[in-house]
Amino acid sequence: MSIYKLLGSSLLIFVLLASCGPSENEMTLTGNVKGLKKGTLLLQKIEDTLLVTIDSVRVLGDSHFSFTKEVESPEIYYLYVRLENGSLLDTRLPFFAEAAPINIETTLKNFAVDAVITGSTNQKLLDEYNSITRRYTDKNLEFIEQGLLTPAEDDSLILAIEKQQVRLKQSKYLATVNYALNHNDSEIAPYIMLSQPYEGNIKYLDTVFNTLTKRVKESSYGAKLDGYIKLRKESTTEN
Repeated sequence: MSIYKLLGSSLLIFVLLASCGPSENEMTLTGNVKGLKKGTLLLQKIEDTLLVTIDSVRVLGDSHFSFTKEVESPEIYYLYVRLENGSLLDTRLPFFAEAAPINIETTLKNFAVDAVITGSTNQKLLDEYNSITRRYTDKNLEFIEQGLLTPAEDDSLILAIEKQQVRLKQSKYLATVNYALNHNDSEIAPYIMLSQPYEGNIKYLDTVFNTLTKRVKESSYGAKLDGYIKLRKESTTEN
């Protein structure tokens, strides 16, 4: 065999091996649902406002599972369990999917609550964000309880509680904006801004979007935030 044929064959083998290798957008999702003996794990995501199942794996005895999927842009996926009798658990386990090896360890008894998710950078940031904002949620629950215990005729106290709730809501929103600005190079930034109430200040939405890196602006949530801002501006102009 000539040297040219030998080189050509080697090049062809290299190309074939490279094409069979993992994609740069590949997510390898592994994990364990302790207590799950028989059932089906469903991997789901939202497409065009609908929650769809994109893959599933049967569990028979071994509660460990594995999925390999292409994730073009980091976004929230869901893990759901269909039990052997066909019934679905009431809980759905959300996680931030991205092109990386991700592991989820949880239990069937407390499917979403017990979940420990590792390997996803955006999931780690989301957990940190939820930890920061949880104190605002807890404080609001205190105000609600205080309001329920306040006599209906005590208008001044009820009004004071309502004002405190408004200030708390504003503080939580500003904390969200600040977190997004500090993580403008991650998809978590546009995601948490999109998760805020509709009445969120358009000025802050604009500020966050303009500070996003080019890659994040072009991500799924970056594009959605851009579209949302444009829609809000059009709505404001029409009114």
